[in-house]
Amino acid sequence: MNIKKLAQELNLSPATVSRALRDNYQISPETKTKVLAMAKKLNYEPNPFASNLRNQKSKTIAVIIPEVANNFFSQAINGIEEIARMRDYHVLIYQTHEKSETEIAFTQRLISGRVDGILISISSETNDNEHLKEIIKNIPVVFFDRVYEDIDAVKITTDDYESTYNATCHLIACGCKKIGYLLALNNISTGKKRFDGYKNALKDNEIPYNSDLILTDSNNDEENYEHIKQLLHTQKPDGIISSVEEMALPCYYACKELDIRIPDDIKIISFSNLKTAPLLNPSLTTITQPAFEIGKEAASIMFKILDKKYFEPNQTHILKSTLIKRESTSF
Repeated sequence: MNIKKLAQELNLSPATVSRALRDNYQISPETKTKVLAMAKKLNYEPNPFASNLRNQKSKTIAVIIPEVANNFFSQAINGIEEIARMRDYHVLIYQTHEKSETEIAFTQRLISGRVDGILISISSETNDNEHLKEIIKNIPVVFFDRVYEDIDAVKITTDDYESTYNATCHLIACGCKKIGYLLALNNISTGKKRFDGYKNALKDNEIPYNSDLILTDSNNDEENYEHIKQLLHTQKPDGIISSVEEMALPCYYACKELDIRIPDDIKIISFSNLKTAPLLNPSLTTITQPAFEIGKEAASIMFKILDKKYFEPNQTHILKSTLIKRESTSF
């Protein structure tokens, strides 16, 4: 059922039916009532996409993220959707699964005009931003969480350096002298800043940096688990910082298997937005990012851009993370 068929049933012009459905003041109340009654009887539903096409807007924004299963990104999406709903916009979610070629394919597909703007958090594999520079020429783009420093676009990030620096100092204050680091996202600025925070905190507290205490994420869960067990068994660190939440739970499993007590033998901190962190045994000390607020901020700025309101094209917004101290780092 469309407007043309509805008009035939009512013996009215399609233009009159369209105006009546939009509550146009030119149409009499009697005609509006007649049109709405027939529309309900025939189960007519207006097509928002056709209307938006006539207005040269898709009323849709795209969100490109590494993975939905990550607690940070699921909360960020909730923030984005809250703002989008207020503007009567649809949100399309694209997962890259940390693959740069998938990210490139998505951005090239979206240039065609099927969305009004793109919110993106880059994949950990991305080491060339030419495809992003190209899309920025054609469509509004806002980066969040994982960003490129050298690209002219609005960026919403957290204080990654300060967060890891403070977390490392917290472990040192708890008596740790041999702190391991689970390194991830080392291809992009997010991971680099976190790692720099760890190294500089050691330096400022006169603790020597030891590369044997660094374990790099392999993007394979089974391999990561075996490597963590080997690190704990051979190096015997008294503290661990995980730069991503995916490597926090394997630390707990490995400690249980090796009969290492948390926090007596080793203290653990992880970047994590896990809602179950307080329920772990012992509860996990976390660097918790304001994921929901980051999503809201990114979407709010996108709509300012779409409304052609003033904004700095290369501004960076930094939101503060929170170190939540729990039993995994207690004395």
